[in-house]
Amino acid sequence: MRFPPYRHVKFGGVLRGSFWLWVEGASERIKLEEGDFYLLTSGQSYCSASDPDQPCQDGRRIFDTHKDSDGVVRFGNSGEQLIAVGGRFEFDDTTSDMLLRQLPPLIHLPVASQRSRSLRAILELLAAETQAVQPGTAITAGSIANLVLVQSLRTHLEAASSQPASWLRALTDPQIGATLCLMHSDPARPWRIEELAAATAMSRTTFMQRFKALVGLPPLEYLLRWRMTLASARLREGHKSLAQIAESVGYGSSSAFSLAFKRTTGQSPGHFRAEHKVGGSDTSTTGADN
Repeated sequence: MRFPPYRHVKFGGVLRGSFWLWVEGASERIKLEEGDFYLLTSGQSYCSASDPDQPCQDGRRIFDTHKDSDGVVRFGNSGEQLIAVGGRFEFDDTTSDMLLRQLPPLIHLPVASQRSRSLRAILELLAAETQAVQPGTAITAGSIANLVLVQSLRTHLEAASSQPASWLRALTDPQIGATLCLMHSDPARPWRIEELAAATAMSRTTFMQRFKALVGLPPLEYLLRWRMTLASARLREGHKSLAQIAESVGYGSSSAFSLAFKRTTGQSPGHFRAEHKVGGSDTSTTGADN
């Protein structure tokens, strides 16, 4: 089956059986076994198959025409039985690009890995919740989906400890992760290196070196990019004035903010807003679907 492009992240787990999964156009095909989880993060079309050498059919059409009243898609009547559960997450556009750029297009989390222990427990919950429609199923499904996402990212980050520096990887470090949380929670604050270093109980030099080694950028350069990411989202929303946006990301004047924004993005705030304004539509939903 071939499935169309999607927004942000698809996830799934195999309750019984096995199948092949790959991103359309990619050479790598992954066989998912019972107990395995996966994340799809590129937004590209993707394919799943019991036999990857067979031609793909329209997966969305099959799902639409074979979904029963309980919300479960049942297709086929022969061969090995496959039972899988999946969903999709959409994130606030403020952070989605920063997150997705750090992730490979297809993440495979095998049940055999010691790091997948928490996911194995979640899979049992998924199996119980999908056996039949019960009171509170929608609420429970959303909560379990959130657990799947968090534990999947944790498992991936543990397995990818040797990968290039990034803010996502740095979140796993107790000291630098705490520093990132401080910056994210109060981006308008005029943070100083000495202040951030003191919060992690490190010397200024040690803090600077460790931050850059894990994140890939010096602390204040990272803070600048985070501020511009927030500012970009607020410009797209179109509700606040330039002065209000400047103040919300730590600039005392519109002119200082405009210079920093153009230096970072290559566009003035006005041009960026004109090109990217979304009319205030709400894109901050998080949830799961079939």
